[in-house]
Amino acid sequence: MKRARTWMDVSVPLRHGMVHWPGDPEVNIRRVKTIGPNSSCNLTHLDMGAHTGTHMDAPLHFLAGAEGMEALPLDAVIGPCRVIAIRHPEIIPVEELKRHRLRRGERVLFKTANSEKSWKSNDFDTAFVHIPAATAQFLVERGVRTVGVDYLSVGGYKKDGRQTHQILLGARIWLIEGLDLSGVKPGRYDLICLPLKIVGSDGAPARVVLRPRR
Repeated sequence: MKRARTWMDVSVPLRHGMVHWPGDPEVNIRRVKTIGPNSSCNLTHLDMGAHTGTHMDAPLHFLAGAEGMEALPLDAVIGPCRVIAIRHPEIIPVEELKRHRLRRGERVLFKTANSEKSWKSNDFDTAFVHIPAATAQFLVERGVRTVGVDYLSVGGYKKDGRQTHQILLGARIWLIEGLDLSGVKPGRYDLICLPLKIVGSDGAPARVVLRPRR
């Protein structure tokens, strides 16, 4: 049976008090105007870090003087992509990726145990599945265009975080972080990811949708 070619939203909903990276600003979303005697409209105030929920990293995030979000090339985030399921419970290892024969220019999204467990709590998951530095280097060597992961960082918590980011961003691989792939099967999809065009920013919240390819 063919899969229905409907768009699937794989973005994590932004909500007040949601999980965020330790040390980043807390997520504060509140109504500051409400329709009534003193206001003709509703108005919401947003206060959060740029790397909250589903978002993208620009090279500037870990590379001084590099490009900000306004420099994002649209072909990095619009077009065919591949969702790859990862079995390893702790990392995305090179050994698992070799059999997928990654090609130059591919957009790849990694579905791990994070999608099923890490988003279920407002408490930060320090043991989320991540990309170690060796795998980051492998992705650079394979020449992939874009990498997406299903928690708040490509690198781990207090392990490989800085190095993994520097390796990938240094190769101008654009990063989508904070995906929820729990309802997505491995395979080939059309991808649309549109982060906010914030001038000079190291990252930006994004809305990401997938559609199965024919």
